[in-house]
Amino acid sequence: MFVGQISFASFNQEQESEAVEVTESMQEVEQSVAEEPQSIGFTQELKNRFIEGGPGFMGIVLACLILGLAIAIERIIYLNFATTNTDKLISDVEGALKSGGVNAAKDVCKDTPGPVASIFYQGLDRAGEGVESAEKAVVAYGGVQMGQLEKNVSWISLFIALAPMLGFMGTVIGMIQAFDKIQAAGDMQPSLVAGGIKVALLTTVFGLIVAIILQIFYNYIVSKIDSIVNDMEDASITLIDILVSHKK
Repeated sequence: MFVGQISFASFNQEQESEAVEVTESMQEVEQSVAEEPQSIGFTQELKNRFIEGGPGFMGIVLACLILGLAIAIERIIYLNFATTNTDKLISDVEGALKSGGVNAAKDVCKDTPGPVASIFYQGLDRAGEGVESAEKAVVAYGGVQMGQLEKNVSWISLFIALAPMLGFMGTVIGMIQAFDKIQAAGDMQPSLVAGGIKVALLTTVFGLIVAIILQIFYNYIVSKIDSIVNDMEDASITLIDILVSHKK
């Protein structure tokens, strides 16, 4: 009986020691998890870095991004509406000239959106004065339509150049402030200049990011304008050929 009590007591002691070890191990795991840095999302990290950069130059760089994107989106929408199926328009105008004359062809151009149809309308409107007058009208109005396509695009290029320059200016100002702190303290301590240098570099990074984003939109817009202008030129030549054959 005494031996059984000793065995039972030793069993209880073993159970208690195991429970203590499990509790301690759980506490160690919780402590290690708590000590590990929590992962931050990209958006939150970007927001934190933006705040660290300061509201001065960061706000101006952000304004460049917002204004540049607004102009870029407006131009993209306009250019998409300005895109015309020139092959179909030429076919419809040629068919209308053969069946109903110049007025019928002008009606086709009125019902078709885009700069190519507008140029066709101006050329057809001067067709009664001769092919040379129609050609001059097409060339002149083509320049007007090209100006409409390129409207406000120069502002995007301005923001592309302005954003990194503002970032570099913020970097220079931040470095000057860091050296001012060194001069005031009379000692070269990393803790004095680390914060200022980090802020200075953040302005440069955000300026370059804004410039890269706007550059992508700018290149797309320029390529879209070039494509529309090529269609305008090809269609204008075809229209003059159609008018010459119609006068015969």
